Amino acid sequence: MNEFVYAQPVKIWFGEGKFEALGAVLDELGLQRCVIACGRHFAPAARALMETEPRLAAVYGEVEQNPQLSGAIETAKLARAFDADAVIGVGGGSSLDTAKFAAAIARGDGDPLAYYRGELPLPSDPLAVIAVPTTAGTGSEVTQVAVISHGDEKRSINQPAFMPKAAIVDPLLMLSVPPRTTMNTGLDAMAHALEGYWNINHQPICDIMAVEAVRLILGNLETAFRDGENREARANMALASTIAGLAFSQPRTAGCHAASYPLSEHYHLPHGEACAFTLDHFVRLNADARLEELCRRVGLSGTAELADRIAAYKQMAGLRTRLADLGDHVDIDVLARESAAHVLMSFNPVPMDAAAMRAFFEQLR
Repeated sequence: MNEFVYAQPVKIWFGEGKFEALGAVLDELGLQRCVIACGRHFAPAARALMETEPRLAAVYGEVEQNPQLSGAIETAKLARAFDADAVIGVGGGSSLDTAKFAAAIARGDGDPLAYYRGELPLPSDPLAVIAVPTTAGTGSEVTQVAVISHGDEKRSINQPAFMPKAAIVDPLLMLSVPPRTTMNTGLDAMAHALEGYWNINHQPICDIMAVEAVRLILGNLETAFRDGENREARANMALASTIAGLAFSQPRTAGCHAASYPLSEHYHLPHGEACAFTLDHFVRLNADARLEELCRRVGLSGTAELADRIAAYKQMAGLRTRLADLGDHVDIDVLARESAAHVLMSFNPVPMDAAAMRAFFEQLR
């Protein structure tokens, strides 16, 4: 590889207790008035935080598991009503992506649905975004991607306007994450690292981070799953998630994520579980000399062992692994066609058209 471009403008504050330094981050960025986007679980804490930090003006606390455009619109309305200069996303990828989209459209007067579908360019003056992940998996705090749904329509939107100004990664915020969510998000981070690594657009800096993220996940995910209060495992998974986000931020993801969208849209799998559903199978499909080298560097015998470890993680957490687990009316043709048609599939090292994806899913009945 003779040439590449790497750019990462997000300033990252990482470490236990860093969220307590939110005021210092606002000072450094020169922000005067902010709104928070979060889920219902964090909403009471967010409102309590307003009492100690006067620059927090309002909270939108209804972000859903698969974030809806309507939530981003409501957050943007709050930002306009309070003349905010920033949106702070606190939570999993759903909250972070809601904050990104809300900040991007807050100063626009166009139809939000037209922004969402790419029929209008996003406004040129987005609000600042501060991303505060409370799960170890999304990597959204260091990317310009937002995944937003509108009813059953789900779009992965890649826009420079979505890039956060700052990320505050505090492992203490992750101690209460339930075991199943810990596994879902951890395997999402694994998918980010592996897909960034085997992506046809991979590049050296991202490759290095991908290898380290995989090493950290293999060494800490099971412990974090079984003992959520283990601070070392939580910190290592938080680091792995952020590094995995950096690993795919330039090349993007590939076939596993492409297949995750119809799995989420039609069968309502959470994003991490939808990625995990095919991840071990894509490891076997994409096995080559480079992936074998990654496995050796992280202490595994090869790609077969990596695939087996991922399958074991899924079984450990009781995740769905076969099409039969999704219900009685799985339309394999729709799954295959929509997976193959997704732009991310074009980045997979093994080309996969609808016929190939149908054969792929047939093995998962």
